[in-house]
Amino acid sequence: MAGRRRLETLVLSAIALCLILVVSPSVGDTDPGDAAAMAAIAKSITPLPLKWSTDPALDPCGDRWEGVSCFSGKVTSIDLQGTSLKGGIAPEVANLSSLQSLSLQRNELKGDLPSLAGLGYLREIYLGNNGFQSMPATFFSGLVSLVNVSLDHNPLAPWSLPLDLSQCSNLGYFSAMNASIVGGIPDIFDGLTSFKVLRLSYNYLSGVLPPSLGSPSIRELYINNQLTNSSSSTAGKLWGSLNVLGSMVQLTAAWVHGNSFTGSIPDLSKCTSLVDLQLRENQLTGVLPSSLASLPSLRNLTLSNNLLQGPFPSLGKDVQVDALTGNSFCKQEPGPCDQRVTDLLSVAEGFGYPVTIARAWKGNNPCNAWLFVTCDPQGNITTLNFADQKLKGNISESISRFSALKFLKLQNNNLTGSIPPSLASLAHLQTLDVSNNNLIGDVPAFASSVKLITDGNPLLGSHSGSSGSGSSGSPDGGSGSTSGGSSSGGSKSLSAGIIVLIVLFTVAAVVGSAVLCFMKHKNHLKRFGKVETHSPPDGSDMAKLSIAGISGTNHFASELNTQGSSEYGNAHVIETESLYIPIQDLRRATNNFSAANILGSGGFGVVYKGVQPDGTLIAVKRMECTDIGKKGMGEFKAEIEVLKKVRHRHLVALLGYCEHENEKLLVYEYMPQGTLSQHLFGQGSYPPLTWKQRLVVALDVARGLEYLHNLAQTSFIHRDLKPSNILLDDDMRAKVSDFGLVKLAPDGKNSVQTRLAGTFGYLAPEYATTGRVTTKVDVYAYGVVLMELITGRKALDETLPDEITHLVSWFRRVLVGREGLMKAVDSRLDLTDEDSKSVAAVAELAGYCTAREAHQRPDMGHAVNVLVPLIGQWRPASADSGGGGGDEEEDAAASIFHGSLPQRLRRWQQNEGTSLSGFDLGVSQGPLDFSHGSIPAKPEMYPDGR
Repeated sequence: MAGRRRLETLVLSAIALCLILVVSPSVGDTDPGDAAAMAAIAKSITPLPLKWSTDPALDPCGDRWEGVSCFSGKVTSIDLQGTSLKGGIAPEVANLSSLQSLSLQRNELKGDLPSLAGLGYLREIYLGNNGFQSMPATFFSGLVSLVNVSLDHNPLAPWSLPLDLSQCSNLGYFSAMNASIVGGIPDIFDGLTSFKVLRLSYNYLSGVLPPSLGSPSIRELYINNQLTNSSSSTAGKLWGSLNVLGSMVQLTAAWVHGNSFTGSIPDLSKCTSLVDLQLRENQLTGVLPSSLASLPSLRNLTLSNNLLQGPFPSLGKDVQVDALTGNSFCKQEPGPCDQRVTDLLSVAEGFGYPVTIARAWKGNNPCNAWLFVTCDPQGNITTLNFADQKLKGNISESISRFSALKFLKLQNNNLTGSIPPSLASLAHLQTLDVSNNNLIGDVPAFASSVKLITDGNPLLGSHSGSSGSGSSGSPDGGSGSTSGGSSSGGSKSLSAGIIVLIVLFTVAAVVGSAVLCFMKHKNHLKRFGKVETHSPPDGSDMAKLSIAGISGTNHFASELNTQGSSEYGNAHVIETESLYIPIQDLRRATNNFSAANILGSGGFGVVYKGVQPDGTLIAVKRMECTDIGKKGMGEFKAEIEVLKKVRHRHLVALLGYCEHENEKLLVYEYMPQGTLSQHLFGQGSYPPLTWKQRLVVALDVARGLEYLHNLAQTSFIHRDLKPSNILLDDDMRAKVSDFGLVKLAPDGKNSVQTRLAGTFGYLAPEYATTGRVTTKVDVYAYGVVLMELITGRKALDETLPDEITHLVSWFRRVLVGREGLMKAVDSRLDLTDEDSKSVAAVAELAGYCTAREAHQRPDMGHAVNVLVPLIGQWRPASADSGGGGGDEEEDAAASIFHGSLPQRLRRWQQNEGTSLSGFDLGVSQGPLDFSHGSIPAKPEMYPDGR
């Protein structure tokens, strides 16, 4: 009996021992690779969690290390979130082949993230709220089981979302807010059928939303507030349309605010679960879709600071709405718009609700200073003039609703589709100009009184029917066929027409010759469009400010049409004894100087965006006496005096000023495309400038400075030229701004002794060392700007190694030939062979402009003459279609400067009696002695000023 009991005891002991061995394996049963990896991880962190050890002989599973889970001797999970860990993550973590979850969020870990490539069982990565500094390119490679990722709030070096994520077919949650992501959102979501949440707010993303992002599985989308002040050249905001939202049928929250999305709000009728929709602070246009009012779950909606039009939204009482500020609804309360407004918005819809129209049409009365629209005294719309606006889309049938319409001008756009037959029913129509578009189909039969201009539409058919006698050729009707009428006597009419044309041509030639002779002897100032002034009708000092008469075109071929398709004609300004504007008007315009209206801050003050009652946008610089002191006040008054005397198409116009208690305010024209700095250095939501656009900017700035130096009533010196003081309009034409530091050269001289001002990196050597200012100081700064246009680099970038921090010194060292130049060119530029030649010419000009000695630098007039032929290669032989020119005379004058750039500059050298050595880029001869001594050392604590 006792033996039997002993046998049972031995059996039970053996079973217990087996159970213990299975449940708690010893280090000998634990994967040696895992044990070694865990020891390496332990060495990389402090303080060590409970039971952790750096000894690879110890067992992380058997000893039950804190936060570590195992299965069959393999580490499957590490969970140490919020345990105040310091140090980093050892790369050996990638050796934990069975790891399924890594949770280290809310610690103080730093350093480089290790690659997790090949961890095929890994399902969860939680590393947010740490201090990791870099993301390896292979981090996500082979993570085929990945479900959840959180990398929020890590100061990583710029990195892009990898295409490797497309392999993670089970991915459902990806969050990397404030994690320094640059580039675009990859088009990878088609295969991610379980994907539900994407959180990418506060990064540096740019580009359009990929089509696959409209996955029906996505429930939450957070891509708001993309930043623009990254050092990365690709930094920017997301842009393009939001159409993908309409297909996210399970969407509950969409935060897309704080970007640069354009177009209209899509139909969201399928998004019946949508609760929170944040669309504010974009550039959305058009009328709100009716589907918004019918969304049953909607509770929060923000639309402020867009360009939305039409009726104010009427939503349920449970919906919190922020929509009024910064939009252009016809009324400030729900209700229908004036029928004319509704019809005009239907016209704009055909064009895709372009931003130019959205900015120009505000309020509920289209006859109250709406651009592109003219009314008769009875309020009937008689003219729609959309010529030269780079419009796309179709001609809307809604135009036929304007029964009093006489003139419809749609020429020189990119319109497609056909001419609506209903336009032929307009009884009062006199002129229809659709020339130079991409229209197709047959031309409707218009009345014989209608002047019809259709040339420049290769696929547009002939007139249908036999009525109508308008020209289908040129705007003057002198060419092209006519329809209608009898064919008898055609030969006589043709002969008579030819005789008339010959006579007209002869007269035009004689008159043209006389005009050219006259213009040759005109004062050089006259080549810039004149400023017409009109006294206020009531004779008062106060007057409503308006800049009108922006007309005339100056077309460049193809790509240049997108950057400089129009020149300003005569600027009509109401003449007043002063340009004073009441403080009440400025408060209304800027929403009482709301923080939401701040455009930026600069010399002595903050700049606000304002809207006048007629919809005109303005920029208001607000300065306080307590901030700027007596010297600042003197410069404030000097700025007014300067700008009252200066008027040029490439200088930002002063519209008015205001003095109120301790404040001084200046009102300028609003420049919608921001600063050149934003475009060049990734500080805005803009695509990279093309080389042609950069050339146009360079020429515009040169012309503005030339006017300041030589062509105004007296000579002025800017002293602080830099990309942030160069503003761009919708046509990407440049204007020089910020004359707070302009000094009036006394007694007509071209120099002045003054205190040091300006921005380091753009200071001429003699100015930095002696404080003496001449116009050649501006020439030096202009040369630096040219270098920035070529390289895409800042004049001073202290994030780079010391030897290449200063752009001018680096530019001089590396550009020893054409090959060196091409390596230094901005990598975002796609250059043709012809472009490369012009880059070399501009680089050489930049070298001359930044010569060490002031007398070695050319004046701005010679810079203009160098640049005009470079841009002229893209100008068609018949580029201008009328009015408002000014540049044509300059271009004609420049044509007399033949030969290479060195030849032209040496002719200038001979004329000026100066000595100038060459700046060799494979174009000129001989090296230029650019010693390092020509670059002033940066004073300690000197402000960057950008």
